[in-house]
Amino acid sequence: MNEETILNALKAVKYPGYSRDIVSFGLVKKIAVGNGAVSVAIQMTSPSAEAAALIKADCERVVKALPSVTAAVIEVHRPVGATTAAAAPAQGALGNQIRVPGIRRVIAIASGKGGVGKSTVSVNLACALANLGAEVGLLDCDIYGPSIPLMMGIHQRPHVSEAEKLIPPMNHGVKLMSMGFLLDGDQPVIWRGPMIQKTIQQFVNQVEWGQLDYLLVDLPPGTGDAQLSLCQTVALDGGVIVTTPQEASLGVVRKGIAMFEKVNVPILGIVENMSYFTTPQGERIEIFGHGGGRAECERRKITFLGEIPLFTEIRLGGDAGKPVAAAAPAGAPGKAFISVAEELRKKVG
Repeated sequence: MNEETILNALKAVKYPGYSRDIVSFGLVKKIAVGNGAVSVAIQMTSPSAEAAALIKADCERVVKALPSVTAAVIEVHRPVGATTAAAAPAQGALGNQIRVPGIRRVIAIASGKGGVGKSTVSVNLACALANLGAEVGLLDCDIYGPSIPLMMGIHQRPHVSEAEKLIPPMNHGVKLMSMGFLLDGDQPVIWRGPMIQKTIQQFVNQVEWGQLDYLLVDLPPGTGDAQLSLCQTVALDGGVIVTTPQEASLGVVRKGIAMFEKVNVPILGIVENMSYFTTPQGERIEIFGHGGGRAECERRKITFLGEIPLFTEIRLGGDAGKPVAAAAPAGAPGKAFISVAEELRKKVG
């Protein structure tokens, strides 16, 4: 029994009304363990008495359930003030993130390396969630190589509202924002890190997203400026990792998982893309191997959100700006993305 064991157990305690746990929100400030007794100090940023009582009860439950724990003392400290509303934490795990008004869930779609079809998964997952009745936005944070405008079939420049905010274009039932909307043709973006950070902050805070159930954020490959800027700007409800089955992809995916863990962003699950190919004769060919994503989830005790087989229709839909999850949700390719969307919806509530 040690502090790490207690901290891992507390990850099962969700902040009231949110799918995110109190550890990822950075609320657990002190843990002490000795002779079977456990003491935990929690500092809330909301004065909500109701939320404090629920958190204390849940913490006592999960800590006392651990083997060899004979006593548990949970101290929940609230800021000055009194309210009965279970308000969300005012800050995120890094201390300065905000929650965007009107957006219930912000979910990052990431991969450790390029070429795994992360943007393809992002656009089809957004369309699949919209098909399931959710209000969805999709933010393209790949500043250097934006592909969302092509895949979503829209290239118009966003209008500016009276409040001097960008109005996101909309297609296939999804509100969109991308650097690609602001560039001319094949104009390259040649920027250093600070400009990337400023642009991402503007895309989050200076866009009229309105009321959304989900804002999906398509991140560029790797663990660089864009990923860190997003984590520092907005309180993420979780990250989805896209991989292909082979070890070369999974090895880099583990770095992406480690990045999210370091900034206290929960991993909602892994999607295995290009899982296998079925020939017109019905023969199944596992071009990149198979099952690597599921095996990694089992090893790390992470949710496996599903697998996306190789379909020609997925590529054709992306090139034509008509994602299969929107254009043909009843077909086999569309159903694969709908299934992943349903699993994600179960995970985040």
